[in-house]
Amino acid sequence: MNDTATTPQTTLVAAMLGDVRALFTRPGLVTMALAGACATVAFDFFGQSLSPMLGFANLAPVPLANNVIQTLFGATYKPGAEFLHYFAGMVAYPLGWMVLARPIARTLAPRLGWAVPAAVYGVLLWVFALYVMAHLVAGNPAFLGFTGITWVALVGHVLFALVAAWVVAWRDDTREAG
Repeated sequence: MNDTATTPQTTLVAAMLGDVRALFTRPGLVTMALAGACATVAFDFFGQSLSPMLGFANLAPVPLANNVIQTLFGATYKPGAEFLHYFAGMVAYPLGWMVLARPIARTLAPRLGWAVPAAVYGVLLWVFALYVMAHLVAGNPAFLGFTGITWVALVGHVLFALVAAWVVAWRDDTREAG
């Protein structure tokens, strides 16, 4: 008999460790790459095509990344900015969903499914991008001054998170069924 007390904290840590172990397998890495690629395409398509076609702001994640690089290193470097944008979209953000946000949501609010936690995660990505990176690191106004680009970025980051989470859920369902 195991007399070890189970608390929400130990359950959360176990869930996160289990998701980290699952991530670093071939199916886990394929899922992360696929989720990141699909979500990045959705983000860029929305922010650089649909939004301007509808009369809203055009997202410019690469120039923003270049601004961060200039602040950190004293000069711009467009290839580095492209890399930073795609690394965030294809690795860092889906990694955050798979090993942080998803296990937290599944442990603390399992009945929410994946869509609501993903939307919340998208808002957190937006805060990270527009407050932490754009403001605290690059020195721009907080949330880029709450202009049109702010709200397009919010929709874009929530869309990103929803697409990434959907791909992860789809891949999980596919593996469980097979």
